[in-house]
Amino acid sequence: MNPFSFKSVLAASVFFVGASSCFAQDVLVNSLKLNASDKSKENFKFTEQINLGTTSVKTQGSSGTCWSYSTNSFLESEMIRLGKQPVELSQIYSARNVYVEKGINYVRMHGAVTLGDGGALHDVINMYRKYGTVPREVYTGLNYGTDKNKFGEMAALIEGVLAAVVKNPNGELTPNWQKAYAAVIDSYLGKAPDNFTYKGKNYTPQSFAKEVVGINPDDYIEMSSFTTAPYYQKTTMMVPDNWSFDQVYNVKVNDMTDVIDNALKKGYTVAWATDVSEKSFSWKNGVAYVPTKKFDDMTAEEKADMFNGPKPEPEITPEMRQAAFDNYTTTDDHGMHIIGLAKDQTGREYYIVKNSWGETNDYKGFLFVTKNFVKYKTTALLVNKGGLPAEIAKKLGV
Repeated sequence: MNPFSFKSVLAASVFFVGASSCFAQDVLVNSLKLNASDKSKENFKFTEQINLGTTSVKTQGSSGTCWSYSTNSFLESEMIRLGKQPVELSQIYSARNVYVEKGINYVRMHGAVTLGDGGALHDVINMYRKYGTVPREVYTGLNYGTDKNKFGEMAALIEGVLAAVVKNPNGELTPNWQKAYAAVIDSYLGKAPDNFTYKGKNYTPQSFAKEVVGINPDDYIEMSSFTTAPYYQKTTMMVPDNWSFDQVYNVKVNDMTDVIDNALKKGYTVAWATDVSEKSFSWKNGVAYVPTKKFDDMTAEEKADMFNGPKPEPEITPEMRQAAFDNYTTTDDHGMHIIGLAKDQTGREYYIVKNSWGETNDYKGFLFVTKNFVKYKTTALLVNKGGLPAEIAKKLGV
């Protein structure tokens, strides 16, 4: 594999956790540029089966905040499902509050926890519960002359502040470090509003969440699939960006796609965390699948043909999935938003996925991802409890 691959950067980011998370995001996107074919779109014929709709495609820029973009998009679709006029929510308001909470946790753990601007799907729900939410137009996070997120300098500075705090030069921490830390964040992203006016009415972030968005954060659950923990019980999600040590429900591999299928049929979209640093994931062509051969074992012709129409896939077993997670060939790279279901010309089913890298691919910001890719590479799903199949809800006790 290319020594400058995303997975190499990920390993390095254990030691350089601040600005490198933004750098890793840029490397991830750039590393996928070669995963493409000029004739892919003409060789795939997709027919939509379900499309629940969503708000417009955004771009997260040079920031590792995909988790906030995907989950806020998910909440916007929840507003659509509830019959509300969707509001484009501030992804950076969620991220700003996570930076604050993550910093507190970092100091509490004496620096022995992931920093950077990565996060998890549940972070948006947790911040919604504690801080509320605001419209994107009220808090863009673009406070220093850019037209898109560029967080490298901020990440380096906040890492430096926290490193100084953890060294504890006074011999006892004062409460002032939290004010200094928040001030650095706010100097880049802008001060979070205590109240604001939206469509002629004044709100706090908490009252806006309650009165306008109108979701109950307790209605959402997160799940994954591991062989290392009992099924249908909660287990800690062992990925570096789970800085809050949240637990997820552990389900069987096929349960994950059963949950997504049932949710989509009932009108619920799904937030999705996954590994995308794969040779069989093409952002340009908007297609992801699991090949039957490892990339290094393919001929030059097979490599060139990877995205020229549907290809066979292997069966995904629990052991295969767990091995990839344990040997780092599945990493917690990216968060996206599943909004529908489609079939190709052979009848194979794909999920319709909304990304946060702008409209620069063949499908204007969307992708078609096979169910086997989801079974193999998912690190977490976030779904409304109402979207669960009855038998799985019963097993989980929700």
